[in-house]
Amino acid sequence: MTVMSKAKRALALVVASAALFSVAACGSGSSASAGNAADSAKSDAAASGKIEVVASINQWGSLARDLGGDHVEVTNIMTKTDVEAHDYEPTAQDVAKFGSAKVAVVNGADYDPWASKAAESTDATLVDAAETAGIKEGDNPHVWFSADVRDSTADAITAAYQKADPDNKDAYAELNKQWHDKEDELESKIEETSAKTKDLPYAATESVAWYLADDLGMKDATPTGYAQASANESEPSAADIKAFQDALKDGKSIKALVFNSQEANSTTDQITSAAKEGAVPVIELTEQMPQEYDDLLDWMSALVDDFASAVK
Repeated sequence: MTVMSKAKRALALVVASAALFSVAACGSGSSASAGNAADSAKSDAAASGKIEVVASINQWGSLARDLGGDHVEVTNIMTKTDVEAHDYEPTAQDVAKFGSAKVAVVNGADYDPWASKAAESTDATLVDAAETAGIKEGDNPHVWFSADVRDSTADAITAAYQKADPDNKDAYAELNKQWHDKEDELESKIEETSAKTKDLPYAATESVAWYLADDLGMKDATPTGYAQASANESEPSAADIKAFQDALKDGKSIKALVFNSQEANSTTDQITSAAKEGAVPVIELTEQMPQEYDDLLDWMSALVDDFASAVK
């Protein structure tokens, strides 16, 4: 994320704060529309007898849906890969959706601060995915790539459902078991794939899939200067870029390149071109869950296949 992204994130927080105030206040115009939207959503959920759930990003929304089945109504705020949650600017209607929810699921670790702020100002039970696994602001926030975080978040969501709807406690426990069975299959696949990927040096244009690569036993060999610039959300220097290119072109110290195509730019073009010149496989992925997937575990399974194919 660039310095400009920081400014956009700050603006998003201001927008979220203003939206929260407008929804709470009695008035007309956009605040009234947002309030009406929240009331309508709450009425629909009450009429169906379902738990109203709001998730900041669709990957956590898919998990919330799997764990709630027919007992929940899940709304995802972000569903596209053309904008990062870091940069997302919520509308009053987005914030109003949190106000009508009984359960809110956010990513946390300062990835979607606008959502955390909106949810904390409501009566919804808040599930912060990063927090469930002790991951804090300043840590890598792309926690849906982590098996441990998926596990802990699933259990936290189930607990929230059982609190909101105790009459169906056993049903939520069964759905939780079914989900964990599928997650266990994914983790077995990761373990099997790690026989090929363990200790394999890789580099990344961004540390988006760091948790998945770590679960696969891979070693991050991204050149230090470039990696530090990325971690500090600043632009890499010309020397950093050249060092990265040289490491890729020799085809020895880096055996795979993870490329976040959602953040493609002239710098990543130079890096991926160098990888091709050095015959280094490029594993292309996006930060948000692509539209061709509606289930987080299916997406993760496909990515594990991509990593396995890259290191044949």
